[in-house]
Amino acid sequence: MPAMQQRLDTGLPFIKMHGLGNDFVIVDARAQDAPITPELARGIGHRQFGVGFDQLAVIEKGEADAHLVFYNSDGSTSAACGNATRCIARLLMDETGRSALKLTTERGTLHARDTGDGLTSVNMGHPQLNWREVPLAEEMDTLELPIEGTPTATGMGNPHCTFFVDNAEAIPLAEFGARYEYHPLYPERTNVQVAQVIGPDHIRMRVWERGVGITLASGSSSCATAVAAARRGLTGRKVRIDLDGGTLWVDWRDDGVWMTGPTCHVFSGTLTPEFLRSLG
Repeated sequence: MPAMQQRLDTGLPFIKMHGLGNDFVIVDARAQDAPITPELARGIGHRQFGVGFDQLAVIEKGEADAHLVFYNSDGSTSAACGNATRCIARLLMDETGRSALKLTTERGTLHARDTGDGLTSVNMGHPQLNWREVPLAEEMDTLELPIEGTPTATGMGNPHCTFFVDNAEAIPLAEFGARYEYHPLYPERTNVQVAQVIGPDHIRMRVWERGVGITLASGSSSCATAVAAARRGLTGRKVRIDLDGGTLWVDWRDDGVWMTGPTCHVFSGTLTPEFLRSLG
């Protein structure tokens, strides 16, 4: 029986998790195919007609412990999602009893580990600092872009644009983020951060995610902001980042950017055949 037809007959199991309010629907496709289309991702992501999420993550079999695929709530895909990776790492650690895992993504192989006290760390890899890697539309220095506010561009498997501001709370993020997500310097659109440096190891940050909008937290955005702040000499390479949903700790080391924080398994459920049929 084709996988989608089977789902229309039996439904599609899923797990809802969040990392600091950055919320995810997780579909486990290791044992059974779960074909996700952009239309299905948009339907599940709708907060009134579906379940609602910032990202949808699919767990697949892979050469490492698992392979992860990410969708934004508008149905587009993303190569990286730090908080979703942490959530899935915690899920698989609880499942296997292990304290360290290797997960593959389009970004590459990511190492995760249990750091105790309910916290999970993921190495998000080395930041992409060259304009082609971010990517940007033309050659330029990524440290200070020729955009009002001179933001910094960073790639973390997805593109980021970080503005350093005097007061992150004062920025009208809905308008600001929507404007810069589609800036012509970013051919693949961009995540937008407004960051206020509190001290040499402390940042307050708010996030507009590409393909999603305002989110309470973002792991890859936190990593990009920590890298940008260190490159500009505003902080050291190890920082605490306070987001709307809570706190993450980022440490830019020689082996990559480690990001640490809590996760929460909210509930498990099944998308009904009726719902799946309604998406056409």
